[in-house]
Amino acid sequence: MQLLVVISCCLTGLCLVPPALDWRSPILSSVRAPAFAVLTALPLCLAVIQGWMLKNSRPGQRAIRCLAVVGILAAATALTATLLLECNFHRIRTEVRRADPERLEKLGRHLFVGYRDPAEARELVRLRGIAGLFISSRNVRGWSIARIREEIRSFQSLRRQQGLPPLWIATDQEGGIVSRMSPPLVRQPPLSQILKQSSDISRLERTVRQYARTQGLGLADLGVNLNFAPVVDLNHQVVNPLDRLTRIRERAISGDPAVVAQVAGWYCEALEKTGVRCTLKHFPGLGRVYEDTHTDRATLNTSIGELNATDWVPFRALMSKSAAFTMLGHVRLGSMDTRNGASFSPGVVSDLIRGYWKYDGVLITDNFTMMAVYRSACGIENASIRAINAGVDLILISYDTDQYYRVMYALLEADRQGKLAPEALTSSDRRLARSMLSIQRCRKDYFEENSAPDGKSRSDRQAVARAR
Repeated sequence: MQLLVVISCCLTGLCLVPPALDWRSPILSSVRAPAFAVLTALPLCLAVIQGWMLKNSRPGQRAIRCLAVVGILAAATALTATLLLECNFHRIRTEVRRADPERLEKLGRHLFVGYRDPAEARELVRLRGIAGLFISSRNVRGWSIARIREEIRSFQSLRRQQGLPPLWIATDQEGGIVSRMSPPLVRQPPLSQILKQSSDISRLERTVRQYARTQGLGLADLGVNLNFAPVVDLNHQVVNPLDRLTRIRERAISGDPAVVAQVAGWYCEALEKTGVRCTLKHFPGLGRVYEDTHTDRATLNTSIGELNATDWVPFRALMSKSAAFTMLGHVRLGSMDTRNGASFSPGVVSDLIRGYWKYDGVLITDNFTMMAVYRSACGIENASIRAINAGVDLILISYDTDQYYRVMYALLEADRQGKLAPEALTSSDRRLARSMLSIQRCRKDYFEENSAPDGKSRSDRQAVARAR
């Protein structure tokens, strides 16, 4: 019986070591408090039990004594790792919060965060340490439109008091399975389903524009000014049973690049007239990718020639003629950079997009707390530095707010050591300021042209009602 107890305690202690060494991973962000409790209380209990077994074991019970010692060491390792990581996080967070406000503002212009705790988000706004907030279903579950609107207004009010430009307020409202603001906004079908409703091109255009207009007015009514849509990845009918989060096959508009470019163009034009910027995603295209970059690294091995003729057609067409943001995915582009994901690859961002394509619009990364970045060779901190230096404008940290402090701390240190390219920051500031100014002008012009005594035309009031 003693041997079974010691073996169980020893194995449990050994199993606790791997999660304890990285228990602040984004994977555990939604259960961080209970995870911390388990990873501190359980090793202590195991150490006490095995210490008692060791003390009361007889001299001849060598196996029990050896296993007890191993178990105590494993429990001590798990407890020590957990406490060290927690202490290090609090140290980093404290240093970020005490950093020079001007430096926080300078670097915060390039960070975009999601949040669970509104008080934490408000603190980041107060620190001037972010450019925007990502609002998801977890933030508004069970909320009314009025409550969401008031929450966003409170963030923007604080920003105005600081004399800074408005925050970018973003969400994922693609329609279909990705509709973060539904409810309270009505859930719309995916754009691919709209295509099936009509074969007449003129009728299709009117339907898509009305779809985007309804969506945009609903978002604008809440205070959202940036939508992470449309998906312009091509539908290559790739099926991965283990892909629970990306699921491009269910979100893509079509497998025809010309159709995707046309429909996405109509969508973006109509959406932006309501004062909501659109986002083309996820360059260099996830339609051919089998792995889910939320949970694993992936490589796109298709040739540049083939991508130019297919997957990149919608990106290039719309990047050249619209003010849309472009979201960079984390898949590695095998023909250009086998080490870094596209979102932080100098070859992809600096050489291809900024250099060869001469693109001067806003580039935003996909969520940097995905495992394709977090578990990459350079990690989330160095990936952030590389992304900024390559020409990325905004780094999105949409899932685990705690990772913001790691990224900001790394950027502060890189800036202090002269490792951030000043010209990259200056060019990015110019692009971001221009984009914010233009989307504000779009919204002002739209409602001036369509205004009634209450500031909205009858059709706009109806569209907002439908969006709700």
